[in-house]
Amino acid sequence: MKRFIPLNFLPAIAGTCLILAATGCGRDSVKVYHVDASDTATPPPAAPATMPATMPNGLPVPDNSGQPTLQYTLPAGWEKKAPTAMRLASFGISQDGKEADVSVIPLAGTAGTDLANVNRWRGQVGLAALPETDLAALAEKITVGEMPADLYDIAGTQPGSGDPQRILGVILHREDTAWFFKVTGEAGLVEASKPAFIAFLKSVSFGAPSAAPAAMEMSQLPPSHPAIGGMGAGQPAMSAPAGDIPTWTVPADWQSGPLTQFLVAKYIIAGANGAQAAVNVSSLAGDGGGLLPNINRWRGQLGLAPATETVLPTIDVSGVKATLIEFSGTDGRTGKPAQLVGLILPLNGQTWFYKLMGDADVVTQQKEAFTKFVQSAKYPAAQ
Repeated sequence: MKRFIPLNFLPAIAGTCLILAATGCGRDSVKVYHVDASDTATPPPAAPATMPATMPNGLPVPDNSGQPTLQYTLPAGWEKKAPTAMRLASFGISQDGKEADVSVIPLAGTAGTDLANVNRWRGQVGLAALPETDLAALAEKITVGEMPADLYDIAGTQPGSGDPQRILGVILHREDTAWFFKVTGEAGLVEASKPAFIAFLKSVSFGAPSAAPAAMEMSQLPPSHPAIGGMGAGQPAMSAPAGDIPTWTVPADWQSGPLTQFLVAKYIIAGANGAQAAVNVSSLAGDGGGLLPNINRWRGQLGLAPATETVLPTIDVSGVKATLIEFSGTDGRTGKPAQLVGLILPLNGQTWFYKLMGDADVVTQQKEAFTKFVQSAKYPAAQ
């Protein structure tokens, strides 16, 4: 099974081999290796400190119109600014001639590994990249609303001027989106703003999308595409262009769930005594940021440490091999035991991500139906 790794990634065979077992699956397997810190080229000094120089591999500049609306308590002294193509929210802080910038940016999938993003931030204040073994020690555990997240407090100097510069960067993994909350600016002002920033993060809640991208009309959806709650014919849908959407055979007990910008389909599965699981379907161009980073993003959603090397089974889907992922842990959103079964499928220049996650009993009962659902997909580009 051939896997595509970005050319600037240098594989390093490191750590103990982790075998993720799966039952009743295909005959082949795929091996994925850890990517060391040399994959995270530091932006040139001219790159603005508040934004990445380029989007991570496989990710277009997002249309955030399909993202949840944010509710929050605005700290005193923060000036609300107009959002941009990448920013869902933007603020400015000024005090005694000093300035700092606050940004909120959601990106699909992994948006690069946490290590890559932290090292990018370090490069923006003139610091060298860190090895992965040092990352956990730098993470300050906080919450965004009620969801666990990691805060990185990074102090250095502004490239060019040498003035003291500081970054408070927070990474939140929520469903299939990485959220970046970031304060950048004069070191003293950023340090003084940290308590207000943490209070702001605690006040955040995610509402329904304010508007959906007008990429397609409901009448253009294939017959088997899930209905989108609250939308009728002629209204814009939060989905991929119609020509890119597969059709599936959907189990009768799966109920359509609300879509976000990066989901092509979502289903909710009810179990006994209020137990629940969800199926998410999304796709990204190319390799979608890499197989191992996406596996580790899913591991992070269940509170599991990143894998450095994995041997994974594959199954046949649409004439190619899809990588099967299966593990158990604790759902970071609910704090309850959970199980995840995922299939990652490279097809026609895209990577498709299918994820079944939730109550362990529900996931176990639905695993076979989930596999058949994925195998039933018909992709328009392949027809």
